[in-house]
Amino acid sequence: MTKGLDRRRVLRGVLGGGVVTVGLPLLNCFLDGNGTALAATGKPIPVRFGTWFWGLGMQRSAFHPKTVGANYDLPEELSALQDVKQYVNVYTDFNIRKDDAPNLCHYTGWVGLRCGGVPATRNDLPGESIDVTIGRKIGGFTRFSQLDATATGAATDSYSFTGPNAFNTPATSSLELYQRIFGPEFQDPNASTFTPNPGVMLSKSALSGVLDDAKALQRDVGVEDRARLDQYFTGLREVERQLQHQLTKPEPIAACKVPKAPAPEPAGLDYELVSRRHQTMTDLLVMALVCDQTRLVNMAYSSSFAGTTKPGYTKTHHVATHEEPIDEKLGIQVSPHWFTMQAMKHWAGFVQAMAAQKEGDGNLLDNMLVYAHSDQEFAKIHSLDGIPMFTAGKAGGKLKTGYHIAGNTDPGTRLGYTLLKVMGVDTPTWGSKSNRTSKEISEILA
Repeated sequence: MTKGLDRRRVLRGVLGGGVVTVGLPLLNCFLDGNGTALAATGKPIPVRFGTWFWGLGMQRSAFHPKTVGANYDLPEELSALQDVKQYVNVYTDFNIRKDDAPNLCHYTGWVGLRCGGVPATRNDLPGESIDVTIGRKIGGFTRFSQLDATATGAATDSYSFTGPNAFNTPATSSLELYQRIFGPEFQDPNASTFTPNPGVMLSKSALSGVLDDAKALQRDVGVEDRARLDQYFTGLREVERQLQHQLTKPEPIAACKVPKAPAPEPAGLDYELVSRRHQTMTDLLVMALVCDQTRLVNMAYSSSFAGTTKPGYTKTHHVATHEEPIDEKLGIQVSPHWFTMQAMKHWAGFVQAMAAQKEGDGNLLDNMLVYAHSDQEFAKIHSLDGIPMFTAGKAGGKLKTGYHIAGNTDPGTRLGYTLLKVMGVDTPTWGSKSNRTSKEISEILA
């Protein structure tokens, strides 16, 4: 590191009575010898988190690897993972236990895997989703605490929530997602100049005044209300920190390339439309991570009641799982099998987009952890046993990849608990009732 220089160093001058700053480009002296940390601070490249969802599960005989541990085999429904297998862990035979609650079809399973507890009704979300918990740990250092997108085109297809009736709203088109990330409020980290957004300055000023007033209010209420207000204002302070981030010139990021705005997309759930939407959204989310606009992304390929259609077939994916008989020779439902194959193709594409993004002396997946799962195992009978799950990425070197882990009917919350610990969330247990666990999946810990 050259003495006196760091990545925040700018060139200062005066023009027309105002201060002008010009940022320096990303110089080699700003990185350590391995390209894995900032030389000025020694801090590692940040670890990010993501989730990926697809609906209606899989068919065991075509999905479950026959071998466990490293170098697992790829049955037909996993064949699309061939080129990314080294980055992916597969988790089978982990269950969600409904205890005394009903099995709410296409709901109980994914809610249990997302927040550790099973719902009593369809309006029940017993907690916050795992991404929100992790986002509170890692998401306050960027413009967006998280970014959500769905390839279904429906804003109701969200699997991220802070509590009952408090879903995070996803972008439903590629153009909407682009405008959210790279629209007028985007500050290019590689721009030669920086002009703070007046609207952000005004918002921060107003919020600072609100927080000052909050301190006086908290002195005038009871203990319970004080606790509620403290929780509320904690969220506001998080917003204030993000606003402050937008008022600070971002550090140069050589890999950050502002993409072209995508063309408007037609609505619909035809497979080809969903495929194009998913691919474009994936590329946008990856660049949002690279440009450090967020450190948490959520992507839904299909909904738990997946209405995806395919050419020449009149039934949706969901209807096919219930109405199509099992082929006696093949032992599977042929059309649902096709839909699952397409979902896995897009899961592989999501992983590959991150693997292709160079970062430091590796790629984005070295500093990323993605949690993927479905809502059922075999959708025809709404099975909660063996709901398929994946992870991708090494989480900054904390996880091994390329493993098949068989759960032996353990609660699926074991994986969620492991991910929380890996991402630095200090919690002794996770989940409720018989889904509660304090047992990490040690086989994947580096």
